[in-house]
Amino acid sequence: QVRLVESGGGSVQAGGSLRLSCAASGVHQNTYCMGWFRQAPGKEREGVAAIDSDGRTNYADSVKGRFTISKDNAKNTLYLQMNSLKTEDTAMYYCAAAGASLWGVHMLTSYYYNYWGQGTQVAVSS
Repeated sequence: QVRLVESGGGSVQAGGSLRLSCAASGVHQNTYCMGWFRQAPGKEREGVAAIDSDGRTNYADSVKGRFTISKDNAKNTLYLQMNSLKTEDTAMYYCAAAGASLWGVHMLTSYYYNYWGQGTQVAVSS
């Protein structure tokens, strides 16, 4: 049984940093593509960052240079380091795992992800 549990969300002022974690069980990060998605109120869920089994990453243009996705295969944990946070980063952040390898834009497309966590809220104030 696949289980993804996010943590690390919270409230921060603009310009601050947060580190999200996703503890995964029932999936092997060295064989799955893992990603972070977010959804703000009234908006569609969007892909933020993803990392494949070989460590290749893909980022949304809006977070490039500010967010870094990484994983620790030994701990089966996915991370999202978020720096220089902006008010527009406010959203519920979800960890997701795809049941196959993904490439390019598919890495940031929710349709291709089979497993989802419950989410962790990030609120950035000005």
